[in-house]
Amino acid sequence: MIRILEHNEAGTLAARKTQRLEEAERVVAPILEDVRKRGDAALLEYARKFDGYEGASVRITPAGRLGPEFERAVGVAAQNIREYARLQLPVEKSVEYPGGRRLGQIVRPLDSMGAYTPAGRYPLPSTLLMNVIPAQVAGVKITCVACPHPSVEILGLAAWLGVTHFFQMGGAQAIAALAFGTETVPRVDRIVGPGNIYVAAAKKLIAGETGIDFVAGPTEIVIIAAEGNARWLAADMLAQAEHDVDASAILLTTSRTLAADVAQELERQLAILPTAAVARPSIENNGAIVVVDSLERAVDFSNALAPEHLALHDASLLRLIQNAGSVFLGPTSPEAAGDYASGPNHVLPTSGQARLRGGLSAADFVKVISVQELSNEALASLTPSITTLARAEGLEAHARSVEARSRE
Repeated sequence: MIRILEHNEAGTLAARKTQRLEEAERVVAPILEDVRKRGDAALLEYARKFDGYEGASVRITPAGRLGPEFERAVGVAAQNIREYARLQLPVEKSVEYPGGRRLGQIVRPLDSMGAYTPAGRYPLPSTLLMNVIPAQVAGVKITCVACPHPSVEILGLAAWLGVTHFFQMGGAQAIAALAFGTETVPRVDRIVGPGNIYVAAAKKLIAGETGIDFVAGPTEIVIIAAEGNARWLAADMLAQAEHDVDASAILLTTSRTLAADVAQELERQLAILPTAAVARPSIENNGAIVVVDSLERAVDFSNALAPEHLALHDASLLRLIQNAGSVFLGPTSPEAAGDYASGPNHVLPTSGQARLRGGLSAADFVKVISVQELSNEALASLTPSITTLARAEGLEAHARSVEARSRE
């Protein structure tokens, strides 16, 4: 049974369990170094040891036809994801300022990316869409997918998307191969996508070698609702809980009646849910319904938690939201829609990292490069400031490089 707490009892939820990455880092560090040194030989050894892979090379050619119904679903989702990714891209611009300064920016894609696509308890073709499409929209030419146990749908979808490189590899060894490069696997500019604690630890350790999106922990949702349909709310909480026994689903409400109704509905739905073996321990150990005295207090609690997913049944509360990975407004905007087909990316920051950034974006796959052009008049007007600051720092050649032009 889910816990029903008073707001003054909910402090332990804000101090959420954090993944113990230190132990995982100790496990994966030798694997990373081994792949760095021995390349394909080490990569294949680990693929055989951990994933039971029997091929001669981890690189495979994805192929297969998508079933008609699946292809229609993918088509709708892909179109919406592309539309939203285009919206996220920074634009090139140039502005002429008074006095002869022309300032602007150019936008250039990364050369390559690596998309980690989990395939453990649940193979996730939707994550393949979310990882690859924003990179393609950004203009990345080399798209590498790592998946330890690709399903028929993942293989067919990779071919459908036009992924340039597909590797049947997983775990820390896959992250190492993408970060350092091997004889078979190209080194990439950014690695994205969720994975288990060992994948997360590996991404943390190689972050200085290549770009990453973020170090992800267990998935989580916070729902704020003063009233609503208990059946819908319980279903939304279970949709999150079925991901993992460490997943977290929290409802914040001002209504004791709604709290009791949702708790009862959770039990009713768990009794007939095929994934209850995962969802029930998640709900019982990490889930909670918190009764608050005001919606403003609920928002304060949510902002402190900085949840991966935030469902607001009252859209007027959006103005108060400071920290969230992705927000779902209104009772007909369930988080599951965002997982698959509405458009925004479902690769999102967890464990409080939504205080620092939002979800994976097409902007993660481009570089915004500043451009500046100064006329003679603009440089002359800036010379006193430049030379004074340069000499204050003891950088005489900087000052002279500007003064040399004024003497011509």
